[in-house]
Amino acid sequence: MVRTTITAVKVEPLNIPLRETFTITTGSVSEARNVLITIELADGSIGYGECSPFAPSTGETQETALAAARTCVPWLEGQDASRWRPLSKLIKHNYYHQNTVRTGIEMALLDALTHSYGMPLYVFLGNAGTTVETDMSIPLASPEHSYELAQQIAARGIKYIKIKVGVDMQEDIARIEAIHRAAPTLALTLDANQGYTPDEALSCLRQLEERQIYPILLEQPVYKDDFEGLRFVTQHTSVPVAADESAASLADVERLIAMKAVNVVNIKLMKCGIVEALDIAALCRATSTQLMIGSMIESRLGTSASAHFVAGLGGFRFIDLDVPLLLAEDPFTGGYVEQQGASMMSLTSNQDWA
Repeated sequence: MVRTTITAVKVEPLNIPLRETFTITTGSVSEARNVLITIELADGSIGYGECSPFAPSTGETQETALAAARTCVPWLEGQDASRWRPLSKLIKHNYYHQNTVRTGIEMALLDALTHSYGMPLYVFLGNAGTTVETDMSIPLASPEHSYELAQQIAARGIKYIKIKVGVDMQEDIARIEAIHRAAPTLALTLDANQGYTPDEALSCLRQLEERQIYPILLEQPVYKDDFEGLRFVTQHTSVPVAADESAASLADVERLIAMKAVNVVNIKLMKCGIVEALDIAALCRATSTQLMIGSMIESRLGTSASAHFVAGLGGFRFIDLDVPLLLAEDPFTGGYVEQQGASMMSLTSNQDWA
């Protein structure tokens, strides 16, 4: 038995309440209902992974993720964690649509492995940087509440605000105007979460321009399968357009890039897993497609993995890893140290239980 042999795997629920309900076009969330995976190696190294299912985006629930992850336990025990790529392939072969489960297992494998190797994950992935700066999101809310949230964000020293839009365009514009008044020097990105038609997306941008409001990014303006609609929006605006829900796999991203349908690809580890995310990032670099990183409703654990991914590879233009700032509790330590109003993550060792 080598020191990186997997000796034990544990799967359990991970529930964390949010400070307040977070609403986007595809649903509302009041707590993270996730899954925690713990892997122990022969040398005593322990790694943690998080599955963050969200049915409207991933088609998974906490219950299905728990069931699938528990089925994977016998396939992992006795295996060598250093073979994390073949193990990921095994999980994908048996659970093709349980992407968050594969992500959580990959995360726990790499966390345990890098603990055993005595190096942080970002060093293992390339060591391109040691810090990551995130935006902070404002959900679908009234203009008055959005104004207050924007003031709070600005007071924390955060430089970028991500605004959820996509239900009612005129209400969206009123909310964006309120946020711009509250924080006029902060850069704004818009995330429609599939809520607009192509014409509505372009009309929204035109009306904002008339008000001298210029977003730096429009994310997923149209339905995820409407690749032609994405291309239409991209071709008729100077605002960079990002694919999120449309970019659920390497095959999706290959098609989007070939169509020239977007300028930016949002990589979320929960959508495709770490192994496939590495391939997507490589493809985007090779085609000069800008990179973005995002997350589901994840704790510090999942967010740390994404931050280490960004710092390891480098080259990400847009970073949206603010969810731990929205949680009422933090059951983990490590991974990163918050600085500059909590927007800057200075990476440390891998995470652990608080």
